[in-house]
Amino acid sequence: MVAHAFEMGAASFGEAQSSFLSARRVSELLGVTQAELAKLIGVARNTLTAKSGARKVDLALSPVVRILAMAGEMAGDERRAAIWFKHQPIPGWAGKTAYDLVGEGKADKVLAYLEAVRSGVYA
Repeated sequence: MVAHAFEMGAASFGEAQSSFLSARRVSELLGVTQAELAKLIGVARNTLTAKSGARKVDLALSPVVRILAMAGEMAGDERRAAIWFKHQPIPGWAGKTAYDLVGEGKADKVLAYLEAVRSGVYA
């Protein structure tokens, strides 16, 4: 299921004429600047736009795209997923949102939470 969500996300967030994910599309959906997105995923701001940084950005963006794709699948669309990602506290994480947890390097925890919810286990 995670692979399916990622494939959908890759299709939605891909860069035109490229096999890499688009930082611009992700930042637009989330309503954040490129600098804020760079900080969130742990890369330098100029790495987002450098051709030589495409592979590194792709790797760093992958967990965010997987989360947004899975949340979008569950919520019905990408906009709702983005709102949830930025604003909805995740139970058991002291009021932290998916955005907060990703910024702390805990994207895997967000993905595990979404998998549990999708499986019918509510935290």
